[in-house]
Amino acid sequence: TVQGAKNSVLPILAGTVLCDGECVINNCPNLSDVETSLKILSQLGCLCQKQENVVSVNSENVNSNEIPENLMREMRSSVVFLGAIIGRTGKAVISSPGGCELGPRPIDLHLSALKKLGVEITEEHGFLYCNAKNGLIGTEIHLSFPSVGATENIILAAATAKGVTVIHNAAREPEISDLADFLNSAGARIYGGGSDTVYIHGVKKLHGTVHSIIPDR
Repeated sequence: TVQGAKNSVLPILAGTVLCDGECVINNCPNLSDVETSLKILSQLGCLCQKQENVVSVNSENVNSNEIPENLMREMRSSVVFLGAIIGRTGKAVISSPGGCELGPRPIDLHLSALKKLGVEITEEHGFLYCNAKNGLIGTEIHLSFPSVGATENIILAAATAKGVTVIHNAAREPEISDLADFLNSAGARIYGGGSDTVYIHGVKKLHGTVHSIIPDR
């Protein structure tokens, strides 16, 4: 049996944070990263249940915007939660990948894109403090290369932002289409997922939904 795609399930689980209600995700692969994602969701105030390859996440009572350092270290791709947490709460605190090291990091593209959407980001003692004081505002973002993670984070952040966001040179992987399909089923308005130009028309809120993860390639 081919399991669901790991690179699809992680951003979709992050996306459940944006939904005011219960999401049921079918065909979840049995991976340690999925378990870590559920720990992060629980930490944020979501109610999570997993039975075999079906996961349900109720995000009605999200009450935190911090991902603890130990969970950030447990999962390399935990930064994909950043856009969703800011989209839901307007703020986020995460430990900086690589601690206090200077120089380019794998997440610099994510951070520069979030800044364009109106997020102020400060770094202190190895932590990133993100704050969208005036809310997230749609804009045009040109990625210097088609980063999958940055494309996902922008889509997640922009789904409930004010106005329209356009991503140029977006990643074109099928997992991006799957994320867009999941969010659209929850009430988002995302067009062009899986192409090099993605249009996200921000909506006020998302609702619960049922979605099946695409098979792993």
